[in-house]
Amino acid sequence: MADDQASAPAETGAEMDYTEHERTYEMFLSMSKWLVILCVALLIAMAFGFFAGGGLLGGTVLFILLTVISYFIV
Repeated sequence: MADDQASAPAETGAEMDYTEHERTYEMFLSMSKWLVILCVALLIAMAFGFFAGGGLLGGTVLFILLTVISYFIV
């Protein structure tokens, strides 16, 4: 007997797992958001360390501080 489930790709009419698709998309958006936040925090910390005289320790502390603040804000 033939199965009720289509074994072909979704383009040809197979059913899609929409809950898994939405969960994966939400994870992608979350990872993209945090990557942008970390890049911006790193650039600000590097500018502070190089140009404002904060040095390596000051830039590192500012990076950690910006990351923690963005966790609570976003």
